[in-house]
Amino acid sequence: MQQSLNPWITSPGTETPEEETLDAYMPPAAVINAPLKGMIEPDAADRLASRTMIGSAALWVLGAHGGAGESRIADLLDARATGHCWPILQNGSKPRVLLVCRSDMRGLTAARSALTQWASGAAPKVGLLGLAVLADAPGKTSKALRDFTAIVGGGAPRLWTLPWVEAWRHGDTTAQPPREYQRFITDMAALATETTSTTH
Repeated sequence: MQQSLNPWITSPGTETPEEETLDAYMPPAAVINAPLKGMIEPDAADRLASRTMIGSAALWVLGAHGGAGESRIADLLDARATGHCWPILQNGSKPRVLLVCRSDMRGLTAARSALTQWASGAAPKVGLLGLAVLADAPGKTSKALRDFTAIVGGGAPRLWTLPWVEAWRHGDTTAQPPREYQRFITDMAALATETTSTTH
């Protein structure tokens, strides 16, 4: 799937074939990579709270809703979970944040609200690296949800779609995750290095 076009701003020129899956390589930066002037913030009930964090981390993982996989991804990336809150750092620096959600309608809708909050400038100043969408169940995701994932992901700087890991469901955290996760870990490490090098 072509990820350089942002569905929030432009309409993709072609339909996504039924069998096509999202690219596994590092997604290119989208059109939206910083808050936008004129974007209307979501209703207060749909906004994520903010929290001042103690300590620091190279990366913060923000779950858009309960059960998003925030803790699992934070452990995988050796990052810190935010407890479903936008992080504010005590030293005033801009935290690097990865937004995560599940691939069901509830998760994607929550991620859309969080991205709208960020894009409107209603969230604290963060360096949003992108959105990771974790499968909510084993098996193939429906076309409707894949299409909605592409639309929601168009509001993030980058989008990753990650498959179901059955071993994690049974508490086996030592199981080797699928290759999509290995690529995702590599992508995040590269982004953290790139961001660090450009901020110093």
